[in-house]
Amino acid sequence: MEEEVVLLSSWESPFGMRVQIALAEKGIKYGYKEEDLLSNKTNLLLQLNPVHKKVPVLIHNGKPICESMIVVQYIDEVWKDKSPLLLPSDPYQRSQARFWADFVDSTVYGHGSKVLFSKGEEKEGGKKGLLESIKLLEEELGNKPYFDGDNFGFVDIALVPAYSWVKAFETCGNFSIEAECPKFIAWAERCVQHKVSVSKTLPDQHKVRNFLLQLRKKLGVD
Repeated sequence: MEEEVVLLSSWESPFGMRVQIALAEKGIKYGYKEEDLLSNKTNLLLQLNPVHKKVPVLIHNGKPICESMIVVQYIDEVWKDKSPLLLPSDPYQRSQARFWADFVDSTVYGHGSKVLFSKGEEKEGGKKGLLESIKLLEEELGNKPYFDGDNFGFVDIALVPAYSWVKAFETCGNFSIEAECPKFIAWAERCVQHKVSVSKTLPDQHKVRNFLLQLRKKLGVD
């Protein structure tokens, strides 16, 4: 019996992109349902994720799984017979991958949202925090091609969708991430060039920037 896999997401969501990349890495076929998060969330989304009411939601044989990195872990565990493994097999290395993925969530996206949607000191603090967190990730990456060495994996999936938001960060923050964090940009471009799962998933940076600038106006930030 063929498994039913459906993803509820929105094109601009970096968290939804994570799940799309993980599914592509595993070669899993799935249905996709686009959600309009600004004005018209579907009843299906509200029913399946009543706590947070946000994407992504993976529906596997009728059962919903929420929160992007939990979904990525679920995909890796359920389809563990499909290569590649997204999390390292070694328990210690696996714990470190989870640590850095959590770091990405709490710092890169946390500070990034302040750059996009705050003003004054809060915005400047967000810019400083964003650059500091990316530089720490650059140190963790070192000279490796990916965070798990030669293998594209869990931390890469957590972080690489942020690359599609770079121009929005730079425009709103009036700074250059490439100038400040060249190793991060080189790593992201390597992911795009060498991983079809990434290149087919990440939207155009200019499209994301224009969307977020319109959202800023709608929210009254500008």
